[in-house]
Order: sequence, then structure tokens, then C-alpha cells
Amino acid sequence: MYEGATAVTFSEPLSPPPAPPVPLAALLARRELGLRLLAGPEDGALHWVHTSEMADPYPYLLGGELLLTAGVQLADPARFVERVVEAGAAALGFGVTPVYDTVPAELVEACVRHRLPLVEVPPGTPFAAVARALWRLMAEARLSELRRVTEAQQSLATAAARPAPVPAVLHALASRLGGRAVLFDRDGTESAAAGREIPPAAAEALAELAGLVAPGPGPASASGEEAGLRLAAYALGGGDTLALGVATERRDPGDHTVAGVAVVLLSLLTAPRGATDVAVRDGVLTRLLLGAPAAEAAAALSPGPWTVVHARGGDGTPFAAAGLAAALGTELVDAGPTVRLLLPPEAPVTAQPGWTLGVSAPTAADGLPAADAQAARALRRAEATRSALVRHRAGGLAGLVDPAEAAAHARVLLAPLGEARAETLRVWLSLHGSWDRTAAALGVHRNTVRQRIARCAALLDRDLDDPDVRMELWFALGRSDQ
Repeated sequence: MYEGATAVTFSEPLSPPPAPPVPLAALLARRELGLRLLAGPEDGALHWVHTSEMADPYPYLLGGELLLTAGVQLADPARFVERVVEAGAAALGFGVTPVYDTVPAELVEACVRHRLPLVEVPPGTPFAAVARALWRLMAEARLSELRRVTEAQQSLATAAARPAPVPAVLHALASRLGGRAVLFDRDGTESAAAGREIPPAAAEALAELAGLVAPGPGPASASGEEAGLRLAAYALGGGDTLALGVATERRDPGDHTVAGVAVVLLSLLTAPRGATDVAVRDGVLTRLLLGAPAAEAAAALSPGPWTVVHARGGDGTPFAAAGLAAALGTELVDAGPTVRLLLPPEAPVTAQPGWTLGVSAPTAADGLPAADAQAARALRRAEATRSALVRHRAGGLAGLVDPAEAAAHARVLLAPLGEARAETLRVWLSLHGSWDRTAAALGVHRNTVRQRIARCAALLDRDLDDPDVRMELWFALGRSDQ
């Protein structure tokens, strides 16, 4: 049965997906660990690893763990397994030293009874080695998922550039998710569809789900299951169509990101057309979504002045980027990890709840590349200073120096640092040398900041306590990406 008006909540939409779980079989296959399965199936999914010697580990488990223990306080194996199962742990790993020489038979019997996977950890394998192997497998799985999602996003953006973009996007979405994608009209009928056919019961349930979602105050998405398929419906921001429906056999961690990109594209492709020329608007949008240099879009735009905005944040829904674009009065949006927007002359830029914005100076269409760099720098300053909105500051002393010469000087001066150290130096200088605020802005430990800054000083052979040196470096950092 499908879940009526229950909205789907996805973590990190339109951004890198979370790490997929690792099959227990993959961990057992690591021969260097010497692990042995004593009970339960080997197809369990491991989300993380936890070590505990508590008699009752239940209060300290979140579910999905590989729980490692040496049985220091194992007084009642049957009760211990019951509590582990109640907590939702995915598997139990038992170290046979230093407390036990073998895995207790009562523990094995309890795990068999509850179908909880029980893994024997041999004496020569530390728990830390098991944890490290699991983290490595998770990192490999995350990299694979990131690659899959990136390829799917590129496929959807390419489809949006074709002569019949809506059917092409639906086909690309269905192909990437391995299911069916349907665009529903306001009366609940199928406007367009792609992918393999699904059972009538699932098709009916998907149509009902689509009727539950709508843009505005209603639920933006809904999900459910029918005929062994996972169903999801998403409200579109367009005019003629109401919802996108998706039916798949399974749902991988990155699928919500892929569906979110399709929702943004279809919302823009089906939006009511105003006075703006349709071919020009869609052509510019597609170029931006494909990641082409902004200069390529200049010939298709009016003279301006245009404003480029870079943004990070949102409310955690697949429609966050489209909502931000609507709030700022534009349809030209690149919904990547950093959202890029191109605002027409009549659209003012104001702070938006939940977003951090970097805003360029208004520019003519042929100045978009420079404006894009301005917006990127402004966003970095906004994040470093924890400001909701930072605008590019033009003029000042920088205006007295030829931009090309300034950029060349900056590249030579900062060449020894590399990107990571240069960014640390930029944030540290913007926060007036505060170790704690820089650490918070970069998400690292304050000692890491101290080490990086000390290394910067050594590589540059400069005294970073000298105000003149700081001023020169701040100037160079502002010109290095031009």
C-alpha cells in the first residue's frame, strides 16, 4: 500500500549522496581479516561499526551497526542477542580473545534463533582493523555512487538540450533509475511516460500518489509501495503538468538526487512562458546546466545588466534550488552543489532563509565570466564570515591596478601554496587571524588551521604577522581566480 499524504524526506538532495551501506559479504571477503560467519545470513547491510562491552548495549545503538564485542560482561547471551536485535543492529562480531577462547555456544544458538549474523573475529585481528576495512568499503561505495549520480545528472542535462526535451528527460530518468517515469496532467492522466511497463495496480497507485502532491502549501512529494515496486511522486513548479511519478524496483541512496535534478529540469521546461523568448530562455538555461562557460550564453541574452548569484544551503528538499530561483525572480538556475543563478535587471537580490548567497556586481551580458568569479568569491566571504548575503565590492585600491597584471602577480605569489592552503589562508585573513573562527568556517580543528598557516608562512617566506604582508596576500587572493 502507498503512504497517502506522507511527504518523503530525503537527506542532502541535489548534493553528494550519503555513503551506501556495505554488504556483510563484502567485509567477509576481506581475507586479511580472517572473519568467519557462524550464524545468520551474509546479505545484511552494514551502515557503520560500533564497539561495546556493555552488558546491555541497546541504549548506545542506532541501528544498522556491526556491533563488535569481546563479551567482557556477557552474562546472559540469549538476553544480549535479544537486545541487540531490538536495537536494530545489522550484525554481531565476537572477538575470541582475551575473555573467551571460542564463541560461546549459547550466543551462536541465540543468533541462529533470531537470524542475526554472527561473525567470529580471530585473535590476530584487532577490532580497529575490522572498522578500518568497513570504512574503506564504505568510501569505495560512496565514490561509486557519486560517479553514478554525476553521470545521471549529465545525462539528464544533455536530454534537456534535445529538440523534444520533456520526453528525453523522462527517458533518461527512467533509464538511470531502472524503472518507469511518468508526467501527469492536472486531471491525473499520463501526459508522457518512459521506461518499462509496470503492473496495473502499481500504475493506479502511482497516479493516486501524483494526485496527492501539489506546489505550494500541500505536500511536495509522497511515496509508497505497490506490486513489489517503490513509488514516488513529486510536485512540479510548471503550469500544464502537475507531478512526476517514478516507479523502481529499489531505491539507492543517490536516486533522490537524480530525481531532484529531473524535477528541477521538468519544472523549468513546463513552466508557463511569458514575454521571454522560449528558445532563447531554454537555450541559455541548458548551456548553464551543462556547465558551459557563461560567455557562451552571452550572445543569447539581452544587454542587461545581469547579476550572477552563487548560493549554498536550502531546506533539504529536492526543490530547494527551484524555490530559490522563484524567490529571486529568475528561471535561469544551475542546480549543482553550489547553486548558480542568473538574475535579470528587474530582479533584486535579498537574503533568503536557509541560504548563504554571494552576489556579483551588475554586468553586461559579455561580462558574465567575470561576474561568475565575483559571485564565487563573495560566497566564500559569506561562508567565512557566516553572513547570509555578501555582495562583490568593486573599486578601491584594486581598481588602480591593471586586472591582468594583478592576476599574474597573484598566481606567481601564491603558486607555492596549492588550492587547500590558499583557501585556508583566504579564510584566516578574512576572519582577522582568528584560529577558532577559521576552524569553524572550514570544518577542521584549530590545530589544523595553525599547521596550515605556519606552512603557508614557510612556503611564502613571509611574516604573516606583518600588516603589509597580510594586505598584499589578501589582494593577491582576491585576484588569483580571475
